[in-house]
Amino acid sequence: MQKSELIKRYLFFILGLFVNSLGVAFITKVDLGTSPITSVPYVLSLGFQPTIGQFTVVWSLLLIACQVALLRKNFQLVQLLQIPVSFLFGGFIDFSMEVVLGWFTPGSYPQRLIVLLIGCLILGFGVFMEVAANVVMLPGEATSNAIRQKTGKEFGTVKVCVDVSMCIIAIVISLILF
Repeated sequence: MQKSELIKRYLFFILGLFVNSLGVAFITKVDLGTSPITSVPYVLSLGFQPTIGQFTVVWSLLLIACQVALLRKNFQLVQLLQIPVSFLFGGFIDFSMEVVLGWFTPGSYPQRLIVLLIGCLILGFGVFMEVAANVVMLPGEATSNAIRQKTGKEFGTVKVCVDVSMCIIAIVISLILF
């Protein structure tokens, strides 16, 4: 692959990260929940000082450590690119929450449902962009992929299990904190 092609892919990926963060912000702003990958950081941000983006970075670093522990010598060094990607994604989430949508507070329940749907569409498009760029995965997907490699299970099944696990962890944390 040519260097210019790789640069274009990374730029498309970074744009996808921003779109993804915008979707997370829309979804979170309506107070009807959040995406599985941000569920733990969101709950922690409600109980402690750091922001949802800052907790997303910490959560992502923990997921990367899990990948290293699972894969050991099969962990590819290129996957360490998830670290700067995690910082970028966390920053994008805070920027989207505070700057882009800081003014936004949906009112009625029907309005919240519409904004939730819009957020889901934006998030889906951001994920599409990240996958289409085909350069690096976010830690949530990369962790699912590491589990898939270790278990031999289908990626989709593992991804659903990982997402459900994240939601359960968020519920447990919220029950302890609140």
